[in-house]
Amino acid sequence: MSGQDRPPICDYEGSSYRTDFWAGQGREYEDGAERVALRRLLPPTGRRLIEIGAGFGRLADLYGGYEQVILLDYSRSQLEYARAQYGDDRFLYIAADLYRLPLATNAVDTAVMVRVLHHLADVPLALGQIARVLRPQGTFVLEFANKRHLKNILRYILSGGRGLNPFAHEPYEFAELHYDFHPDWVAERLRKADLAPERRLSVSLLRSALLKRIFTPSLLVLLDAALQRLAAPLTPGASVFVRSIALKPGEPMLVEATRLFRCPTCGHEPLLPEERGLVCVSCGARWPIEEGIYLFKQ
Repeated sequence: MSGQDRPPICDYEGSSYRTDFWAGQGREYEDGAERVALRRLLPPTGRRLIEIGAGFGRLADLYGGYEQVILLDYSRSQLEYARAQYGDDRFLYIAADLYRLPLATNAVDTAVMVRVLHHLADVPLALGQIARVLRPQGTFVLEFANKRHLKNILRYILSGGRGLNPFAHEPYEFAELHYDFHPDWVAERLRKADLAPERRLSVSLLRSALLKRIFTPSLLVLLDAALQRLAAPLTPGASVFVRSIALKPGEPMLVEATRLFRCPTCGHEPLLPEERGLVCVSCGARWPIEEGIYLFKQ
């Protein structure tokens, strides 16, 4: 796939996303509710986990049961912050394009992707890459912005059926590279990628400025936690979390660490180590490692 053919990418390089959106911005409730959902769906232990779109590492402290954790993001600057927090003991940091994941087939037990799908113009292509790097029977935990949440339904009814139709299945692009998705549409795309949806939760049910003024974040998180399973069939929350299982054939084996990387240019695997980086023996592409971060951006 050439650079011109690749879908557009939402790039947070050099942004102050951590401080502008999370730190001190009154989102303790959203963070806490997402952590509850992730703990419920995530296998507690495993050999190798990848978080795709990990950013500055907001959720990385949840992966303590894994021998190796890969934090992947398109933004090198976000990963630099994450590395400063977590170091190199169990963590790998990869700056790369989700549509051309630089990991070998069957590279990970578990994949996590939170607050990323709403930036993707080509969901099937991205899910195909995730399915490829998961081992057979591996677990994928996905979060996405819910088009069919309660506020949208009420707005649609009160407007007499005008405006955004939350029941229509097609994705809704409310800003450039910002999409809301119908839960059934996402489930169908997961199945087409041989990622079988197994369990889902409705999350951030109480995302309201008024409720945040009335109740403490910890109380809102407790209420959200109590409702996530009960509300899952109707998905009225702003976010949906889905756990899926990779249905690909074969033994549930991981590739060895020495064969972990794949060339995003030509697809050859594995890449071979060289001084200060990796090289593809098929196409000759070279990929540097700088300050502990594997750089696959083009």
